[in-house]
Amino acid sequence: MIGGFLLAGTSGSFAQDYYIYVAAESDDQVHLIHFDAESQKGEITETIEVGTWPQENEGPHGLTVSPDGDHWFVSIAHGMPYGKLWKFETGTNEFVDEVELGLFPASMEISSATGLLYVVNFNLHGDMEPSTVSVIEPETMIRLDDIETGIMPHGSRINSSGTRQYHVSMMTDELIEIDTETLEIKRRLKLSENGMGQQMSASSDHSNMDHSEMNHGDMKMHKPVEKPTWADPHPTNSIVYVAANGSDEVLEIDTDKWEVTNRWDTGKAPYNLEVSHDGEMLVVTYKGEGATGIWDLKSGKELAKIQNSRKVSHGVAISADNKYAFISVEGIGGEPGSVDIINLETLKRVDVVETGKQAGGIIFWKQQM
Repeated sequence: MIGGFLLAGTSGSFAQDYYIYVAAESDDQVHLIHFDAESQKGEITETIEVGTWPQENEGPHGLTVSPDGDHWFVSIAHGMPYGKLWKFETGTNEFVDEVELGLFPASMEISSATGLLYVVNFNLHGDMEPSTVSVIEPETMIRLDDIETGIMPHGSRINSSGTRQYHVSMMTDELIEIDTETLEIKRRLKLSENGMGQQMSASSDHSNMDHSEMNHGDMKMHKPVEKPTWADPHPTNSIVYVAANGSDEVLEIDTDKWEVTNRWDTGKAPYNLEVSHDGEMLVVTYKGEGATGIWDLKSGKELAKIQNSRKVSHGVAISADNKYAFISVEGIGGEPGSVDIINLETLKRVDVVETGKQAGGIIFWKQQM
């Protein structure tokens, strides 16, 4: 317990209040949500406006909280031309500093071993070419390096020891491992069952792509099969779980063997996932059907599929005591987004908090007695 509250990865059976940050991407806002476990009700306690240009939608996308819980960070996806990383104080939610990143920066996390922040540049609107992982020193907000990686990297998370960063390359069907100390890519794993990519020209059919606003140019490119969108390491075992958005699967990767050891059929278009801090459950959003799956990792079975409050399910954040999952749901068109709160013991949705449009990035901050 730090400063009267519990950080992710700890436990406390008496904690009653939970706090989560969620980004409303189409409204340039980040909401701080409070959930009272006793009343089973959640509410927005503060809305933080982000972005520089009021006339432009700058798209806050990914969120993370520093290991000490004192600061939160948000990736600003759109820029002129590059995106940015913004730093805020938790509690006061006052802006601290910013640094320029690459094209369409997305998910991120801070290593407990190096103290550095690693953020993938998704490059959603750019050419089909290798992108980068930017490495930031979060105290000074200085960009130290840009590590070249796959095409449209996304879904990045760091193992519990802080030594390896994992992310997926959506357009090359790869899981990629970075050494957080040397800032080098150590391994790449082809996720397709045949281990090979197909080639396609820019004129080929893209109707099944989850992201449609891409500039393909006239170059040849890999035709993805799995279209992986998220990766999360198990807290204690040498396993990484990957959401295969294109093939409707969750993939289990043994990082000792460096191979896919299990493929679980899921709901339509799994997009984001998170392993509970005790390593027993996996929570997966099914973006293509507006639902969330709760999986038992020992048996590899889906315990429940819970319909979300609206369509286009997005992110997952699990409370430090593993009792609740907070699901961001984008909505469609001009309708608001939401955060659905799921009780992981009863496997029921207990509340819905309305947010700004296109609720996306979500991160658990603290729980407090």
